This record gives sequence, structure tokens and C-alpha cells, in this order.
Amino acid sequence: MSSAYIIANVEVTNPTQYEDYKKWSSEAMKVHGAEVCVRGGQVEVLEGDWHPERIVILKFPSVEQAKKFNDSPEYGKARAARQGAAIMRMIVVQGI
Repeated sequence: MSSAYIIANVEVTNPTQYEDYKKWSSEAMKVHGAEVCVRGGQVEVLEGDWHPERIVILKFPSVEQAKKFNDSPEYGKARAARQGAAIMRMIVVQGI
């Protein structure tokens, strides 16, 4: 079984409200065993015209586990808290 990664590109529009999302998403990550690889560190563009504001990378044991996290009630609570606080672009990719 190969690993899987959720990769998110987040544009925060309301930093104060976004703190609630971070609190609830952290709880969901704990519940679902996500390994936090990157969470909002400094970004430096090396090539191309991509200028993300905030990158998050979470590692899971499988694509199925990553999807289970995304579809969970715990993460649903975080997603609801994020409404109006950020523009989220998120993918899941199978690792090697």
C-alpha cells in the first residue's frame, strides 16, 4: 500500500476567523492520523508563475484514508468554520 498526500493551497481572506478553522482542522488531523509535513511555512517560488499564500501538505497511509479524513464529520466542522475565511484549493495525490 502506498502513501497519499493531501496538498492544499490556501488564500486566507479573514485571518481571525481562519484561526477557528486551524483549531478544528488540527483536531481532525489528530483523529485521522495525518502526518503534517508542511503547514504554512515560508514559500519561495523557484519556477513558473505560481504564488501560493499558504501551503499545507498532509501525509496519510493511503488515498482511502486521506478521503476518509476529508469526508469526516471532524473535518466537516473545520470546513464549516472556514466558510468566508479562506479560498481553499485541495487535492489528494498518491505517493510512492
